[in-house]
Amino acid sequence: MPSRLEEKYKNEITPAMVEKFSYKSIMQAPKIDKIVLNMGVGDAVTNAKNLDEAVAELTLISGQKPLVTKAKKSIAGFRLREGNAIGAKVTLRGQRMYEFLDKLVNVSLPRVRDFHGVSNRAFDGRGNYTLGVREQLIFPEIDYDNVNRVRGLDIVIVTTAQSDEESRELLTQFGMPFAK
Repeated sequence: MPSRLEEKYKNEITPAMVEKFSYKSIMQAPKIDKIVLNMGVGDAVTNAKNLDEAVAELTLISGQKPLVTKAKKSIAGFRLREGNAIGAKVTLRGQRMYEFLDKLVNVSLPRVRDFHGVSNRAFDGRGNYTLGVREQLIFPEIDYDNVNRVRGLDIVIVTTAQSDEESRELLTQFGMPFAK
């Protein structure tokens, strides 16, 4: 059973995009390819338990098990050796991706303090959008009492759009609250 956002994409967003950018085929309309959540846990170098907590929190937020990322090179200044586990990431596609986006736009972002909308400048020129979240507490699954450390995470929304303009329009249609 397709999620609410998936239905909205098929029935409303695609026709609107075709009309606005005058594509010849509906297959040209950009779509969201995947959403990648990444949590860098730099303090895992000194305390490996922090990484386990980050992995548990990402699992709760995304609904699937994250991949533990390792350092590519050694940096003496950060007491970091190549191969140390220093983060976790999750790639969401399909149904889980739509469910996460729905939750992000309608539940989590409105819970941010002093929220005036997400930045208009975080596009990369190829239609992808990156959003930094300062604290994981804005997600409804995270229980405030079980959190011992506030961590941020990066959310990258990868679309098939060719330009920033197309990508911005697509995300606006999905309800992403851009700053005025």
